[in-house]
Amino acid sequence: MEQPLAPKLPAGLYIVATPIGNLGDITLRAVEVLGAVSLVACEDTRVTGKLLNRLGLKKRMVRYDDHADAGARDRLLAAMREEPVALVSDAGTPLISDPGYRLVRAAREEGIAVTSLPGPSAAVVALTLSGLPNDRFLFAGFLPNKVKAREDVLRELAAVPATLMFYETAPRLLDALAAIGLVLPGREVAVARELTKRFEECRHGSPDEIAAHYAAHPPKGEIVLLVAPPSDEAVDEADADALLREALLTEKPSQAAAQVAKATGLDRKTLYARALELK
Repeated sequence: MEQPLAPKLPAGLYIVATPIGNLGDITLRAVEVLGAVSLVACEDTRVTGKLLNRLGLKKRMVRYDDHADAGARDRLLAAMREEPVALVSDAGTPLISDPGYRLVRAAREEGIAVTSLPGPSAAVVALTLSGLPNDRFLFAGFLPNKVKAREDVLRELAAVPATLMFYETAPRLLDALAAIGLVLPGREVAVARELTKRFEECRHGSPDEIAAHYAAHPPKGEIVLLVAPPSDEAVDEADADALLREALLTEKPSQAAAQVAKATGLDRKTLYARALELK
């Protein structure tokens, strides 16, 4: 069967979201635009080539990633003045923790038309699965790799009254959870991985609980890590001590700490150490 001709598109830049796992999530409009553009700028031509093949499309591709220089950007801008050019990432919505914002900025400065097609985004999918408050959220990209820098970023974000969202890699997940437990004690976390794929999962609990699970079952795949916002009713040290003293009247230190942690959202380990002192 002969493929219908794609509609003619005006020259410019078309930002096209692609599936994060399940090919069924690509939109009809994305397929239409990819079929109509003259050039596709992508992070990895091999990855995008597989997607285009699955869609039955053959397109001229050029690599545009974090290492692209000003010359590569200028060549793309020149193409956009004359023909429609698509920008895609390996998966999901371009520019979200992916290269591209400089290209969009340069295109706008030169008066080149820019169109963005909505579509899949791992961060948004994870937020909807997490069960954490979603009236306010802050996407903060990847946490730093070094211990001190990672903790500094978490301290900087500690007072933000919103659910925090990070992208993370499987090998770094336990370190990230440890840092959250240290810097943001008492916060609930959620780990969403393999989104839209066969083994999709979203686990939630304390950083210690989630870390214990993944220490026993090392994770694979792409990960979104979410942290609950700070409690509206902060409990100070004196309040925590009063609650612990009351609980210690009938409970062992470990049980008293668990009881107060559940009631206040404070870190159970910290409360247990304090309960031993008070006992």
